Amino acid sequence: DSIRTVKLSENNDKAIITPNELGRGKVLFAKTCSACHTGGITKTNPNIGLALSTLKNAIPERDNVVNLVQYMKYPTAYDGTFTLNETHPNTTFAVFFPSMRTLTEKDLYSIAGYILVQAQVLGEKWGGGKVYY
Repeated sequence: DSIRTVKLSENNDKAIITPNELGRGKVLFAKTCSACHTGGITKTNPNIGLALSTLKNAIPERDNVVNLVQYMKYPTAYDGTFTLNETHPNTTFAVFFPSMRTLTEKDLYSIAGYILVQAQVLGEKWGGGKVYY
């Protein structure tokens, strides 16, 4: 269970991602996110990947399930100063991003859990770039 224990919120509450949620998150991540985030990188901006340290330094912090789910609904720039609704896939503007149309709250939770577990388990390999793949 410890490898599937992640931060739930900025309050340092914890969540244990179940094996089913992890598997669901993996499939949904591959289908919806991996075109730009294979291996935790960000192809459109290699300086901002999905490593835990990068997620933690975002504003608001994205190293927890609640804020990652919020980001998938209402994405903002890394420093939180402006919205990315029209350029980053999200559920709010799903008309522009068909792959996001049918994602439920449970789906978003599973994707967020998968991202955070991968970041913990793979360490610097997750978001570290092609030197690891």
